[in-house]
Amino acid sequence: MMASMPLRVTCSLISWLSLYTWFCHQYKHRSYEWSCRLVTLTHGVLATCLSAYIGFIDGPWPLTHPGSPNTPLQVHGLCLSLGYFLFDLGWCVYFQAEGALMLAHHMVSIVGITVSLALGESAAEVNAVIFGSEITNPLLQARWFLREMGLYHSFTGDVVDFFFVALFTGVRIGVGAWLMYCELVSPKPRWFIKVGGVIMYAVSWVFMVSICRFARRKSMKKYQAWRSRRNEELYSERNGHLKSH
Repeated sequence: MMASMPLRVTCSLISWLSLYTWFCHQYKHRSYEWSCRLVTLTHGVLATCLSAYIGFIDGPWPLTHPGSPNTPLQVHGLCLSLGYFLFDLGWCVYFQAEGALMLAHHMVSIVGITVSLALGESAAEVNAVIFGSEITNPLLQARWFLREMGLYHSFTGDVVDFFFVALFTGVRIGVGAWLMYCELVSPKPRWFIKVGGVIMYAVSWVFMVSICRFARRKSMKKYQAWRSRRNEELYSERNGHLKSH
């Protein structure tokens, strides 16, 4: 199995690159980022569904069996995501499209998945981290596409933002803390796997701070817009009342 893993990762990388090339051909009138985000959206949906099946159905349960030997399905899922992260990291570096934080997130993900595959263990918790990271990804991409199409400042945009913030807070911060605790208190996982888990959780908190700032700014804008409309309505009602006399 060890000899076949580099081949699996290479096939995954080629598949994501081929999908990106096809999207670029299909959407010639759009930017390269449009095609890349379609690939990201595809991986987000696929990785979320696959990691959910692995974690909740196929097992083992990451909260009770951290550091357990990798199963064939776990290896398949990690190879699939590793190929994607290599593609996306290369794209971000080439187009200089992301900041240092996102690049660091990709690097930690790549190293964590690679180490788990090389050791043949701890795929349960790594798979859980992928699930927590990717479950919010489709909503993040939806925000970008809505903004590109001029539909972000609408009820749909508000719904997408609400579920993105709720999922990020509940899963990546809430459940993520539980997973990190189980990882740290368990004697099975290697110490560097535990360090990687702490780093990933710390990165999530950095993202969380930015999200809180964004949510505060958007809430204030919504409140100010509501107050403005309310004042206009009261002004109109008073003027109408005065005119009637």
